Amino acid sequence: MEIKGQSLSETPPVLRLENVSKVYKGGGENVVALDHLTLTIPAGLTVLAGPSGCGKSTLINLMGALDRPSSGTVEVAGKCLEHLNDEQVDEFRRKTVGIVFQFFHLIPVLTVLENVALPAELAGISREEARQRASVLLEKVGMASRAAHRPHELSGGEIQRTAIARALVNKPRLVLADEPTGNLDSSASKRVMDLFTRVASEENASTIIATHDPDVVERAERVLHFLDGKLTNVEGDSRGVLR
Repeated sequence: MEIKGQSLSETPPVLRLENVSKVYKGGGENVVALDHLTLTIPAGLTVLAGPSGCGKSTLINLMGALDRPSSGTVEVAGKCLEHLNDEQVDEFRRKTVGIVFQFFHLIPVLTVLENVALPAELAGISREEARQRASVLLEKVGMASRAAHRPHELSGGEIQRTAIARALVNKPRLVLADEPTGNLDSSASKRVMDLFTRVASEENASTIIATHDPDVVERAERVLHFLDGKLTNVEGDSRGVLR
């Protein structure tokens, strides 16, 4: 495998995977989604690239503790995810990771502001501070004027920007997103990517995006290319990425 870039970084990684495999069993046939993957990802903006079925979404699910590996170790911000019980996994998702789900999952009866503030309130932040954080983020994604609206009153792009703001409200060390600019026009996409980049820099967070958007790829500090569940190449800054 070819790795382009510099040598390993001395900066502690946000995320580390050691010999991780994920095998789906069913119908008498095993499907290997990830195949003995070992790498670390430092703070900054990283893109996962590759054809459909290459393992990108599986990897995001494992990093966000939405699924568990068949074997190997996933470590985020010093926490080995396989050692966490259900209660600890819930706390990890609230406080350490922010996920932009592919189908967004906004709560229909809550306003935009309330949807964005909710994860902070669940993490123990006061309602006043949670809503203040939410207001700031809605301003940054261009949704301040829609704060009092409910999800059914929003366009697809507005729902997407609300979901991105919600994922960032707890200032997570790890931000995960699957095609976060897919429903956005070029102006909104640039604003969202500016926000992702700023979060990665200001919060020393790792932002990991699975995308086919060439503009997002262009903004990334590193691009990890996958094929058949394996890392095949790294473009850009490869410091901290292990083979």
